[in-house]
Amino acid sequence: MEIDNCCESAQVLAAKIDKYMRFGQRKVKDVDGKERPMWRTRWWVPDGRHGDRPLPPLLLVFNRIGPRNPDTVMAQLAELTERHWKGAWYEGGFHMYDGKLPIVVTGMKQLKEHGPAGAVFRRFGRPHKQTLLDAIGNRRREAADARQRAEHDARQREHQEELRRIAAQHRAEREACRPVCAGCGTRFTDERWKAIEPAGWGRPARDPPAPVRRLQAASRHRRTPRRAGRV
Repeated sequence: MEIDNCCESAQVLAAKIDKYMRFGQRKVKDVDGKERPMWRTRWWVPDGRHGDRPLPPLLLVFNRIGPRNPDTVMAQLAELTERHWKGAWYEGGFHMYDGKLPIVVTGMKQLKEHGPAGAVFRRFGRPHKQTLLDAIGNRRREAADARQRAEHDARQREHQEELRRIAAQHRAEREACRPVCAGCGTRFTDERWKAIEPAGWGRPARDPPAPVRRLQAASRHRRTPRRAGRV
């Protein structure tokens, strides 16, 4: 977090953000010998989704004491630092911010009026103010992930229902073919039915039919849905 008293120009602030970027991109060897971003060796954060691992967010709080207009400075700063914060658009309707620096701005007066939990934070690249957690997060990506999981679960349920339907049809067809004792009219048990079949004749009575075996094999090798790709 950095507090600006509206005395510095957008160019000076942009130069500071360039330094933040260089710090975030600096890599060192960790205790296990693997190279990692230096800041990750000092602060723990979740790994995040592959392709969407931004740098630690920067919060700029403008305290209107000096002569500069914070609204003008923010607009100029967003333009000067666009290469650092702008994400990549994905077909799922969201941006990914891998290696980018989330820059969030607000005013001291707004913080005093609404508190740190209020929707007074605006992230560069977004048109509306949000709460701090929403501003540093990626709600559109999370919503797209939730839709993708729901679609995958629906396909899995349809697949399992198809398996049950085919299995039930097979049982019905098998029962229709079950032999009946000529003396008492009782249907043969599975053991007796299998005993009267010639050795090596067909498949064991309890084996599922070929359509079920094919669906089961497809289910075992079915891959989970791919993540939304980049346009």
